Amino acid sequence: MRIPPRMAPRIAGVGAAFALTSALLAGGAVAAPAPAALAPATLASPQVNAVGDICYSKLPAQAHDTLDLIEKGGPYPYEQDGTVFKNREGVLPSQSNGYYHEYTVVTPGAPTRGAKRIVTGDKAQEDYYTGDHYKTFDLVKYGC
Repeated sequence: MRIPPRMAPRIAGVGAAFALTSALLAGGAVAAPAPAALAPATLASPQVNAVGDICYSKLPAQAHDTLDLIEKGGPYPYEQDGTVFKNREGVLPSQSNGYYHEYTVVTPGAPTRGAKRIVTGDKAQEDYYTGDHYKTFDLVKYGC
């Protein structure tokens, strides 16, 4: 299984900003984008879902183990670890498919994978913890 490396934060609109700067430096006119070119979130009222936060120190010890494995790149205890999390529940911020990946947080004594997971985003330290199988998520805060 290929686990994608964490990527530096993406900067939205870099290409558009470069085109705008180039046009202005060349003395050309720049037209405002047509309404259809606006992001869909600005045209419709998006579904807003609450994501809380949790201090790293308040996570269960098994979540620390999972985060350590993610930083090392594995090996992971379950075949599903590292697979794409599709955010079907719509609780996490909307992103393109492949942006999020999920990892099991071992639940001692559970006969199955249990309900606890870490879901990572592409940004550095964009880690979400769920203890209730994707119903709610808390963004892990590392500085508290």
